[in-house]
Amino acid sequence: MKKLILVTSPPASGKTYISKKLAEALSHVVYLDKDTLINLSKQIFVVAGEEYNRSSDFFNENIRDYEYETIVALALEALNYDDIVLINAPFTKEIRDLNYVKNLKALLKDKNASLVVIWVETSIAVTQQRMIERNSDRDTWKLANWDEYVEGINFDIPISLDDPSIKDDLLIFKNSSNEEFEGSLIKTISILEETSGRK
Repeated sequence: MKKLILVTSPPASGKTYISKKLAEALSHVVYLDKDTLINLSKQIFVVAGEEYNRSSDFFNENIRDYEYETIVALALEALNYDDIVLINAPFTKEIRDLNYVKNLKALLKDKNASLVVIWVETSIAVTQQRMIERNSDRDTWKLANWDEYVEGINFDIPISLDDPSIKDDLLIFKNSSNEEFEGSLIKTISILEETSGRK
């Protein structure tokens, strides 16, 4: 069975590094990063005469959901041609919306594909440090308003996605230290290869 893998978590949890390592280790993978769409989104801010702030009401009302719709549409199209599509994106709202997940699973069923959510679990302190280190303009507001930003983010594992009878519907990737990363990478690859029938 084909797979759509969503590597999810709050920003600066290590999704991009983890996503690329997983994509390198697995075979027949199309890798998609929602951040690739940021250049388009920046232009919308410019045209609208709005300050660039990806935590603003303007972004949430006019841009955010369209980024997700676009990256998922690209993924569904890619599943016509390869076995695994991996999307690197927070999906913070979507994976806690059971209707969204149900509808996505229905679309995947038509492609003979299953949904795998990989939740990157990283401590809040580590995400703040990584955000400082990556020094990206998308984080300017977040770092300047850290307490307000963190209050609006859910760092809890989305356990409602877990069906005990399915081995790879929700995988937890611990990533607060190098040791956690190494152990989680080996375990996650092993499960994905096993459930793909490649082990």
